[in-house]
Amino acid sequence: MVQLHNVFMSYQRDVAALNGINLTIPKGDFVFITGVSGAGKSTLLKLLYGALQPSRGQVVVDGQNVTRLSRAQIPYLRRNIGVVFQDFKLLPNRTVLENVAITLEVLGWGKKDIGKKVYHILKQLGLEHKINSTPLRLSGGEQQRVALARALVNDPKILLADEPTGNLDEENKEQILAIFKEANIRGTTVLVATHDRRLTENCHRRMVVLEKGQVVEDSDVPQ
Repeated sequence: MVQLHNVFMSYQRDVAALNGINLTIPKGDFVFITGVSGAGKSTLLKLLYGALQPSRGQVVVDGQNVTRLSRAQIPYLRRNIGVVFQDFKLLPNRTVLENVAITLEVLGWGKKDIGKKVYHILKQLGLEHKINSTPLRLSGGEQQRVALARALVNDPKILLADEPTGNLDEENKEQILAIFKEANIRGTTVLVATHDRRLTENCHRRMVVLEKGQVVEDSDVPQ
């Protein structure tokens, strides 16, 4: 499902964000990408959905070599990928309903089906009463959950989440983890970038640790 072959990524000539990454994540896996700030977690995720191109190496996602895709082909890759951004990237002048629905509108869903699907995912996340609110009227934790709803509403093949529990209390963290697990059970490959070690310890899933752009630990390397 996801493969990185000898991947290097540099933002500046002498500063390597990723330094020779080799990583294989099979279909249906659930993986935490951990490490301190600046370890390369966010950069790795951005490579997977085509927001960045590596300086060197190959990135393969869902059978497609992302490094060879044209700019016009990237949106088609992303149709099968749900992304929870660290800064949410919600549209400030759109309601919660509209922010989540946009994923399905792009895929050509009908209005009636969109309404049902969006309400279902918002109810799962305890946000059905906020359906007509705009992001500015939501707490940070509520905005985080809207971002998660948008990423999951089309049942993507792959879910990429960048610090998805950063603005949540312990109760809401458990709720988000439960939803990740449910998505994973349904077949979604889940990658979560986090520096919250309590989160990874409580979830008991494969953990890949990055340090200075390199994999220094992989708790469950596929055979």
